Amino acid sequence: MIDRYTRPAMGRIWTLENRYRAWLDVELAVCEAWGELGRVPADAVARIKARAAIDVDRILAIEEVTRHDVIAFLTSLEEKVGPEARYIHLGCTSSDIVDTANALLLVQAGTLILSDLDALLATLADLARRHKGVLCMGRTHGIHAEPTSFGLKMLGFYAEFVRHRERVQAGLESVRAGKISGAVGTYAFLSPDLEARALARLGLAVDPHSTQIVQRDRYAHFFTSLAIMAGGVERLCVELRHLQRTEVLEVEEGFAKGQKGSSAMPHKKNPISAENLCGLSRLLRSNALASLEDQALWHERDISHSSVERVIMPDSTILADYVLARLDRLLRGLVVKPERMRENMERSYGLYFSQRVLTALIATGLPRQQAYEAVQRLAMQSWESRTPFPDLVRADAAISGRLGAETLKDLFDPAYYLRYEDAIFERVLAAPLTEDR
Repeated sequence: MIDRYTRPAMGRIWTLENRYRAWLDVELAVCEAWGELGRVPADAVARIKARAAIDVDRILAIEEVTRHDVIAFLTSLEEKVGPEARYIHLGCTSSDIVDTANALLLVQAGTLILSDLDALLATLADLARRHKGVLCMGRTHGIHAEPTSFGLKMLGFYAEFVRHRERVQAGLESVRAGKISGAVGTYAFLSPDLEARALARLGLAVDPHSTQIVQRDRYAHFFTSLAIMAGGVERLCVELRHLQRTEVLEVEEGFAKGQKGSSAMPHKKNPISAENLCGLSRLLRSNALASLEDQALWHERDISHSSVERVIMPDSTILADYVLARLDRLLRGLVVKPERMRENMERSYGLYFSQRVLTALIATGLPRQQAYEAVQRLAMQSWESRTPFPDLVRADAAISGRLGAETLKDLFDPAYYLRYEDAIFERVLAAPLTEDR
């Protein structure tokens, strides 16, 4: 991933140094397990642990000759460790090391992503609470529908991102598994006991039947959870982009001192963060497709998945980390304009009261279609003449005669639309959270 979208903590996970460190952690865990079983002398294990070290440049130099990264890694270790290096990689195949180390790396990355989600959830909850009761126009098909509150709007996104976190957590648990089962997964030179001991040291679960690799449905689960989350990010950002349009202007992205919006038009304040996040979300979803394509491998294994994963494992997790952090920053700096929301509500002349008038007429015994046609007639007249809909209803003798002045007064109270707002907030924010949260 390019530096522009790489945050330092996540970037460090995917350095070659850290990747080789994860390989070494796996090799040492296997050596220690062999030592517990009496196959490798304890003093040899101690010397291996003391002398083994990562030399990235040397590994890469050896790989230029061997054309095999794991063999280059092992050769470098042998140079460092000496004769006891014969016990390193004992009975193992490359995938034992690489796939198990991948689990360690994905757990590191996934843990950061869960932390990012926790921060975002806190911001969304705060935004929802602070704008509880702030009336704004609810829209369907981009058209004024009925009022809601900006607090409820943000609360809906909070509820969605709780689900995203649960999916990412479940995907992370899928990849929190390793294998030390040897070529084609039969333990011919190893044992299930050895595997269990080694993986326990690493904090990983045992893949119960791994063939030569950990099966890639586990990876697909994790990367598709990030893709679904990215869909949620884009949904929120599309909303924010619409709300920032000049004709709407109910929110604005924070605009820093010295920031510029356009090279040609000095007046511009563009929704660049929301647009950026929409684009990166599409890239995250594209990478998930590659993880799905990696599931079907030949027989017990091939390496058609390997080249793909060298790209999508760092890129997707780096992007997810960046996207969540930038979205959190966008929301924390969001300028919300309640007065503009009130102005926009009036741009449809109170037409959003139409359903209230309709249901009130039906309650008097008027047939539904007859009531609908009467209300629709006044609604169309209101829109075409730019006359407030409540005024036309009050002036219509047939409707006002049926409903009465007091009923009409109650019908045109916007607060009616938030009568269950408290109940929705309580239901969403009181929902049980995962143990990790």
